[in-house]
Amino acid sequence: MNEISHQNLESAIFAGGCFWCVESDFQKRPDVKDIESGYMGGETDDPSYETAASNGHREVVRVWYDPKEVTYSELLAHFFATHDPTDAGGSFYDRGHTYTSAIYTQNQQQEEEALSAIEKLKEGDVYSDDIDTEVLSAEEFWAAEEYHQDYADKNPEHYKQYRSGSGREEFITEHQDAVYEALDL
Repeated sequence: MNEISHQNLESAIFAGGCFWCVESDFQKRPDVKDIESGYMGGETDDPSYETAASNGHREVVRVWYDPKEVTYSELLAHFFATHDPTDAGGSFYDRGHTYTSAIYTQNQQQEEEALSAIEKLKEGDVYSDDIDTEVLSAEEFWAAEEYHQDYADKNPEHYKQYRSGSGREEFITEHQDAVYEALDL
């Protein structure tokens, strides 16, 4: 996305597997103003794609939004509707801690809303497996290398092949409506 001012915007941070896919799914929302792929967690400063996994970082996206246009709860619903939050070992093709599901909250309200959404999804029996999404306090956000930003737009053929073979679309199709219904959206 183009560089814009983040003044008067809020941010949400999600880890839902490969940041290319998470970024691409949030870019489809007209109420999202900006997105950055990056890394969070881990044991070292300034991780790179090559070092993130070995140092305990997750691939994340930071989503900038105008709270007058979309709520954090709506973004949570989109997050849960566009990835598999039940896979403790990674996400689709991508395996390992780096690709596991997490919500990094930046304040008490985000934490409460994230935990409430998970509880509603459990009560709604949306998934056949237990939700394994961690809710954690946000740490330092480290921007990913430039070639990872807007990856789906810059490399459409490679991205389409990667995504179509991963099983992500089938999972989304199977669960998306149930997610929104369980979250009352």
